[in-house]
Amino acid sequence: MPNNSDLQKLVITQAKKTIERKWLSDVSTTPLQQSVADLGVAYKNFFDSLKGKRKGKKVGTPKFKKKMGRQSARFTLNSFSIKADEVYLAKIGNINPIWSRQLPSAPSSVTVIKDCANRYFLSFVVEIEPIHVDAKHISIGIDLGLKTFAVMSNGGKALSPNYSTLDRKIRKLHKKLARQPKDSKRRNRTRIKIAKLHNQIADTRKDFLHKLSTKIVNDNQVIVLEDLNVSGMVNNRKLARVISLQGWREFRTLCQAKSEKLNRDFRVISRWEPTSQICSCCGYRWGKIDLSVRSVLCLNCNTEHDRDENAAKNINKVGIGHCHDSKRTRIDRKTTTVAS
Repeated sequence: MPNNSDLQKLVITQAKKTIERKWLSDVSTTPLQQSVADLGVAYKNFFDSLKGKRKGKKVGTPKFKKKMGRQSARFTLNSFSIKADEVYLAKIGNINPIWSRQLPSAPSSVTVIKDCANRYFLSFVVEIEPIHVDAKHISIGIDLGLKTFAVMSNGGKALSPNYSTLDRKIRKLHKKLARQPKDSKRRNRTRIKIAKLHNQIADTRKDFLHKLSTKIVNDNQVIVLEDLNVSGMVNNRKLARVISLQGWREFRTLCQAKSEKLNRDFRVISRWEPTSQICSCCGYRWGKIDLSVRSVLCLNCNTEHDRDENAAKNINKVGIGHCHDSKRTRIDRKTTTVAS
């Protein structure tokens, strides 16, 4: 496999001399060099994965980016600068972005991102000092759902944003898109409308998940979630679309990343734990109940439970080391930082 310098000579320096690739001289060389470096990393990961040197899932061969999909260009220190509120990019000039926040330190690189809805973003790489926040509570168990996104063991609830209106518009536009001829201007306009609606849903979901995960991680020292079989749950054709819109996996990833940043203890319990079949007060097991049953009365202690809140309390108990069954003594097997 050729190294990066040989590839740059072939696909950048020599390509600029041809008529078909003459336009490469009109753009900065830094993003071109960075794309070649990314290609080298992608191929290295692919070959390491084939030889078994790379941990995790198998990595496939690098693929070309789609012309209509997400595009990006990365500028390093020598090819950009910031003066006041303006950002200078080599071969582009000064631009005035809408700043979402002040940069905490001098950036080492900036990536210009264009999404499929023709929106442009600037993403800066900066170094920050971790902020240590004292937790208000010892632990919390979280039961994830659909209408109520998260039910906490402390009684708190987080309602999921309503995506149904935007989702109906997307389905209606997809039917329109299917009737339009390919490569037509009207089809392209419809495609951009669909992309904007998808982005609106994604932005709403991301904003909701970030705010919720930040609040939970800031307030609790131990965060316990249940390992959900999402890939199996989406096989239910009646609930697949609603489940896919929730972003349960993204929420778990955010909680785990923020827990590491703030030195919190993030735990995931097994999906086989009978959290909805056991009374969180006395431990009496009543067995499986239908999903339509939202409230349960314990026959042993006469305590009435909300189904989801009871499950959240059991998730919390299992996460911090309590056993449902007194015969099981291996408590250390009940939870893992990453569920198997």
